[in-house]
Amino acid sequence: MLLSFVIIYWIISVGIGIYAAKWVHNSRDFAVAGRRMPMYIVTATVFATWFGSETVLGIPATFMKEGFSGIIADPFGSSLCLILVGLFFARPLYRMNLLTIGDYYRKRYSRPVEMLTTLCIVISYLGWVGAQIKALGLVFFVVSGGSVTQEWGMIIGASTVLVYTVLGGMFSVAITDFIQMIIIVLGMLYIAFAVSGIVPGGAEAVITHAANNDKFQILPKPELKEVLWFLAAWMTMMLGSIPQQDVFQRVQSAKSEDIAARSAIVGGIMYFCFAFIPMYLAYSASLIDPAMVSGALKEGGDAQLILPNLILSPIVPIFAQIMFFGALLSAIKSCASATLLAPSVSFSENILRPFFPNIPDHKFLQLMRVVLVGFTILVTSFAMSTDASIYKMVENAYKVTLVGAFVPLVCGLYWKRATNLGGMLAVLFGLVIWIGCEYYYKEATVPPQMAGLIASFAGMIIGSLAFRSLQREATA
Repeated sequence: MLLSFVIIYWIISVGIGIYAAKWVHNSRDFAVAGRRMPMYIVTATVFATWFGSETVLGIPATFMKEGFSGIIADPFGSSLCLILVGLFFARPLYRMNLLTIGDYYRKRYSRPVEMLTTLCIVISYLGWVGAQIKALGLVFFVVSGGSVTQEWGMIIGASTVLVYTVLGGMFSVAITDFIQMIIIVLGMLYIAFAVSGIVPGGAEAVITHAANNDKFQILPKPELKEVLWFLAAWMTMMLGSIPQQDVFQRVQSAKSEDIAARSAIVGGIMYFCFAFIPMYLAYSASLIDPAMVSGALKEGGDAQLILPNLILSPIVPIFAQIMFFGALLSAIKSCASATLLAPSVSFSENILRPFFPNIPDHKFLQLMRVVLVGFTILVTSFAMSTDASIYKMVENAYKVTLVGAFVPLVCGLYWKRATNLGGMLAVLFGLVIWIGCEYYYKEATVPPQMAGLIASFAGMIIGSLAFRSLQREATA
């Protein structure tokens, strides 16, 4: 019955995405839904895009091992990212009426800065999208009882999400995200209520047990290295996620700048609140089935399976199982479609389009779709070849944008003296120092991504101030 539901739900949601393609008439419709989405749709797509596989599978697995201190990047950092976008970035970017975040770097700095930052953004999506594809494979494997291998589950999941995304673009993503947000919210609330009725002592017992085992300890030890690595993990998602095309697309798809800003803030608050439900569900397994949890946490076990195994246990009603996997599939699908579309649009607009300056809009729309297909194949291959956990794949994805794209964005918007040379040096210094530290000083006191971020700020200051006279001459 559960497998039948999964198949039916999958077909219906893909059909809705295909139906939404009827509103796509040009490249702007495909990329930013014509900039005419109301607040409830924009809020839904912000929330649903971020509530992905790492939220339902990755975060609970990490929380079970390390408690709050292990999940500072997500949901604490990621939800703050959306709130910061709404407060400081949504309105100024919306006013610029751009197609991609890469267009901002070209308009504010230069074509080389645009290309470098766009490449950073596109590369960062390999980890995030790969995590969603990997999770789809895991879900198909679990609900089929092993009949569908994880590899084939990844292929099936990626190819079907690709179908409606390549046809409808942002319109399909937005409409399906709205429906999937409803399923996520209702599904998570219901399953939390159902599991609370199964746990001896209810929700209070789960929370007390977690507190007694120091799972709510969030602050690091008062040691320099511990504090710096704690801050680096927080900044990676909080700041590194800001210069991302998926966030930018949601801002640009709104009907007004006020809707863009408010939707990001509300979406971030909603994400933060609902991200704790999967953690609560997974930790409930410690009281319901301690042996299963112990085995999953041992070396060689897979903590990501704790929550799915709990839901599939005989003591959980079939309707609760259907609601959970409906919510899980909704979370993964909404995130996967958005993160497939975003880098494909960026690569097409900011890397390929300058080579075809006179390309007609309908041809450019075709180019976007071809790139989307190619990126899906690439990221599916990457997901099938890596052994990294879903949480780590997502967390590591934002290091490259943190060191290579954040500083030019924030300084370009809020520091009038930022120059083209400063933007270029910010990208180059950040990337070179980060890569060097990752290779030679991976376990140093200062984390590699923090060193890269500091170097990026240094590059911006040096290029904009120390060489300001040279910049004027080059401009003249």
